[in-house]
Amino acid sequence: MLALDLGVFHRKTRAVGMKEALMWSGLWVALALLFNAGVWHWRGGEKGLEFLTGYLVELSLSVDNLFVFLLIFAYFKVPAQYQHKVLFWGILGALAMRAVFIAAGVTLLHRFHWITYLFGALLVVSGIKMIVQKNHDVHPEKNPVLRLFRRFMPVTAAFQGGKFFVKQDKLWLATPLFVVLLMLETTDLVFAVDSVPAVLAITTDPFIVYTSNVFAILGLRSMFFALAGVMQRFSYLHYGLAAVLVFVGAKMLVSGLYKIPTLTSLLVIVALLAVAVLASLLRASRQAASLVEGRGLRGLDLDEDPNGIPTQSPGLRGTSYPGKR
Repeated sequence: MLALDLGVFHRKTRAVGMKEALMWSGLWVALALLFNAGVWHWRGGEKGLEFLTGYLVELSLSVDNLFVFLLIFAYFKVPAQYQHKVLFWGILGALAMRAVFIAAGVTLLHRFHWITYLFGALLVVSGIKMIVQKNHDVHPEKNPVLRLFRRFMPVTAAFQGGKFFVKQDKLWLATPLFVVLLMLETTDLVFAVDSVPAVLAITTDPFIVYTSNVFAILGLRSMFFALAGVMQRFSYLHYGLAAVLVFVGAKMLVSGLYKIPTLTSLLVIVALLAVAVLASLLRASRQAASLVEGRGLRGLDLDEDPNGIPTQSPGLRGTSYPGKR
C-alpha cells in the first residue's frame, strides 16, 4: 500500500486536497477494520477486541501529533506540495522506531512485572501534563538531534525542490526539507513514549500491539491533510486524549488487583473521545452563532441611550423595532 501510495498515486510532488485526503483516510480505516475482521476470525474475539481497542487508542493519540506537525510545517514554511513526501518518509521511520519500542516494552513487561506500574504512572502523569499544558510549542533550536546534525552537516538556505540532499561544489548539503523530516522523527519518538505504553495497557501480544500501531500510523498522513483545516474546531479534544491516557494508566496501576476487561476499556475510551468531540463541536457552533449574531447587531448600527435602551441611529430614523419608544 505504501509502495502504491508513493510510487503510483503520488509519484509527482503536489498538494493534497481535502477530498483526496478524506478518501485515503477512509481507505486506511477500512483496511484496518478488514484486518481487524481477519484477526477476529483467525485468532478469536478477545484478540479482535484487543486490536480494535489498541487501534482506537493509537489513532486518537496520533491526532495530537497532527497539531505539532502543523506547527512544524508552519515554522519552516514547508510548501504544500512537499508536505506529503516528508510525512511519507517520516512514517517509514516511525514504523521502524515503534518496532524497537514495542519489542523493548514487551520484553521488559514479561521479565519485570513491576515495569507495568512504572508505565501506568508514566501515562497518568502524561495525561495530567496534557491537561495543564494546553499549547504545543515548536523550538527547533532546542532540539538536541537537530543541533547535533547541524554540527556535522551543512544545510542549504532554501528548499531545493523536493530533495532532501543536494550536491554543490562537490560537497553534499542537507536541505531544510530534511531538517523538517528530522523534526518529525524526533517528535514521533517523544510521542511514542506515551503511545506505546498506552497500547501495552490493552495487550502485551507483540503482534496485536505492532499491527494496531502500524495501521494508526499509516492513516496519520491522510488524516493530517483531511483535518489540517478544521483541527482548531476540536478545542476540547486534548482533554479527551488526556482522559484516555489517565484511564489506561490507571488500568495498568490496578492490574495487580483487578483486570479491566478489554470490552469495558473499549467502551470507556469511545465514551471519553465522543464526549470530547461533541463538546468541541458544540462550542464551535456556539462561537459561530455568536459571531453571526455580533455581525448582525453591528449591521443594524444601533446605539444605546444612558438607560441601556437601543435607540435609532441617524440612518434608521422612521423605522420601528421592538423596544422603540
